[in-house]
Amino acid sequence: MPVSLIAKIDANQKKYGFRFTSEVVREAVASFDIDRCVSAGEPHRQISVRLPAEMKTKLTKAAKKKKVSIGEILRLALESYAPKAAAKKGRRS
Repeated sequence: MPVSLIAKIDANQKKYGFRFTSEVVREAVASFDIDRCVSAGEPHRQISVRLPAEMKTKLTKAAKKKKVSIGEILRLALESYAPKAAAKKGRRS
């Protein structure tokens, strides 16, 4: 969840006197018109991949250090990936 949205939850919690964050979330969901909802974001799908143990350990440590999810690091890595012609390992036409 973006930090800005968490700040909005906190602000609403204080403004409306909710004791818990969960109360704000429940009220938001209860008053939300799901039928009229249109997402502006790109559709998401989950995929499964196998990674070597060393790579998974490296990603886990990096995620903890950066305080993000492993998935976020993977997305950033994939978005910035620029393959080199010689890097086509294991692929034969």
